[in-house]
Amino acid sequence: MTVAVAGIPTGVHVILPQAGAVLLMRRANTGFFDGLFSLPGGHVEAGESIRMAAIREMAEELDVCLTVADLDLVGVVHRLSDTNRIDFFLRARRWQGEPRRAEPDKCDALGWYSPAALPANTVAYIREALGYTRAEPWVMELGWLAPAADEAVRPAASAQIP
Repeated sequence: MTVAVAGIPTGVHVILPQAGAVLLMRRANTGFFDGLFSLPGGHVEAGESIRMAAIREMAEELDVCLTVADLDLVGVVHRLSDTNRIDFFLRARRWQGEPRRAEPDKCDALGWYSPAALPANTVAYIREALGYTRAEPWVMELGWLAPAADEAVRPAASAQIP
């Protein structure tokens, strides 16, 4: 018997750097963070690697072409939001084409911003990721209640071996 296991939604965000700035897009009409600036990206679909998803999303959202070799892993955010989510952050070393709003029904503005001076209406976890100063690749956990310093983390009773 096969048991269906729910997966964790996985996202990919691409940092396109240019002259000390990064490209942000303001989301619109998506039902998810509308009116807020975010990095371009989206969900990893079934059968895709994170780099494959990044390449697809950049073509769909910005009409730019990337290759797997163009993308470096910057970090990972494991966050508790509406659900348990994992977001991968990749940096593009180069790309072909001039970024444009290829999906104007889902993005109403594009702009280059210094990571030190992001718009006030930037998605919070995107702001935190762009400001993270640890060595790359890094891992950040957001939204989780941390156990007390002297408290051990124990597996759930159902996961214990008799």
